[in-house]
Amino acid sequence: MIWQNSEQIRHTLETTFNEILDKRMRELPVVNFALSVQAVGFSRFGEDWLGVLITPWFMNLMLLPGADSTWREQQPGIKIDKHFPYGAFEFTLGREAQIGIYALCSLFSPMFQFENQAAALAAAESALQGLLAETAPRAVSRRDLLRGAIGKGNR
Repeated sequence: MIWQNSEQIRHTLETTFNEILDKRMRELPVVNFALSVQAVGFSRFGEDWLGVLITPWFMNLMLLPGADSTWREQQPGIKIDKHFPYGAFEFTLGREAQIGIYALCSLFSPMFQFENQAAALAAAESALQGLLAETAPRAVSRRDLLRGAIGKGNR
């Protein structure tokens, strides 16, 4: 699939992962029913689209390939490293029929530490903002990224 804009991405991801919730996840004990599926902050980053996908069972950084992405022809399960202003992170490739190939980097799973959607959304926005911050610490820590402790001396 060739992604045109963030609205197309939001609609496709939310529709697809709501179907996954209904068909594959609903009966599993990892689902936090206080949360819903939400695609957050998708925008261009280099040749890819970057954002956060919140579901009732995980929160992941997500990359969707642009037309010139070098990894768009790779197989699901392959791991790739992507470099951001904050540092390098490992993503695992996945595939869904409605989406095609995508790359995920886990932030939270399961999602029981979030009381409601507003708390999950705040964490997603903070993680995305931190990932793109220009000042990176010497050692990349997901904990610091999620706490918003970038550039504050908290390592």
